[in-house]
Amino acid sequence: MNIALFGSSADPPTVGHKAIIEWLGQKFDLCVIWVSNNPFKSHQASMEQRLEMVRRMIAEINNAHPDRPNIELHPEISSPRSLFTVQQAQQIWPDATFHLVVGSDIVPQLHSWYHANQLLNLVNLLIVPRQGYALSEQDLEALRIRRATFAIANIGVPQVSSSAYRECDDDSGIVSSVAEYIHQEHLYEWQEARPVSP
Repeated sequence: MNIALFGSSADPPTVGHKAIIEWLGQKFDLCVIWVSNNPFKSHQASMEQRLEMVRRMIAEINNAHPDRPNIELHPEISSPRSLFTVQQAQQIWPDATFHLVVGSDIVPQLHSWYHANQLLNLVNLLIVPRQGYALSEQDLEALRIRRATFAIANIGVPQVSSSAYRECDDDSGIVSSVAEYIHQEHLYEWQEARPVSP
């Protein structure tokens, strides 16, 4: 069984996340999603709020594709350290081949991850291109030196980011069910700045 592992801080999840997850659902036997606290970022929404947003997005995807309900949320494997996440996944699916999905913006940081060599021995990397973060030959050579197995995903991802959404009120980059939840829960600072209607 080939399993795609896709973790995100999902603060909030965007149409970019959705496009990646839909693509993974078409390419892999199972797409396992988790929400994590990124040690390099601060988060505005709580873990439970981010989990709920991802639950809604996954439900929207699975409802649109009832013929292949192979996208699952697994919060029990979440860890700020990807190695621990992969080890948890190995316990649940001991015979699977794992493909850890990372954005091209993350590749230059991989060498600094906790026990990076051990992690890279346990998974195949699937690198998703991100606008503005071209993969350099130096980055790819660093992966080869570490004997990492990697592939570059042939996918076009919408040019949206969670951080850009948090800074303004533009729902165009957010899945409708997630946008509804954000407004209902008043999750981001720009909502506090809105004037109250008389």
